[in-house]
Amino acid sequence: MTLIAPPTRRPPIAPLGEPVWEIAELFPEQGGWGERQYLALRTNRLVEFDNGSIEILPVPTKTHQLIVALLYELLKAFVAGDGRVFFAPYRLRIPTGRYREPDVLYLTPAQDRQAGEEFTAAADLVMEVVSPDDPERDYVKKRADYAAAGVPEYWVVDAADRQILVLRLEAGEYVEHGRSGPGARAASCRLPGFGVAVDDVLAQGRR
Repeated sequence: MTLIAPPTRRPPIAPLGEPVWEIAELFPEQGGWGERQYLALRTNRLVEFDNGSIEILPVPTKTHQLIVALLYELLKAFVAGDGRVFFAPYRLRIPTGRYREPDVLYLTPAQDRQAGEEFTAAADLVMEVVSPDDPERDYVKKRADYAAAGVPEYWVVDAADRQILVLRLEAGEYVEHGRSGPGARAASCRLPGFGVAVDDVLAQGRR
């Protein structure tokens, strides 16, 4: 005869030092999340959504935050109210069942009028500062996602590789518009006259 062990019973109050499993069990299992459940999630962490699964991103470093702040301030000053500039964690909905939280995104006035409180379905330009934990996320995965969302311009800002890659959308795929290193200036194709000195980006976090 095979004996079946009784189910493990957790104490009604989680012991100190252990996760509060009862709270975790209030949420769907990985793969079972719906868009409404994801959008209702309130946290100070960056959390993205991928067809029923959630991905909790690393906490940004000081340098990462300084670079994002610089890009946001420069872009906001340039557009001067002609549209709106946002930063993470405001979401961009990808038609393939994903939500991304770009580090910086620019919406034209028309896109801004259509954008919701929780997310936008369109953006004219997005920027990502590469995270050292997984560069492929920004170079490959998000490149495909932003192309699927029809975002005309995508910047990949890589402090580790000391470069800024500017991509433009052509026939549904990104092609290289410019790759700028130290001493050079990365320039936008959608916003003529807007650019960022790579040296200014690389100087963040070193002061």
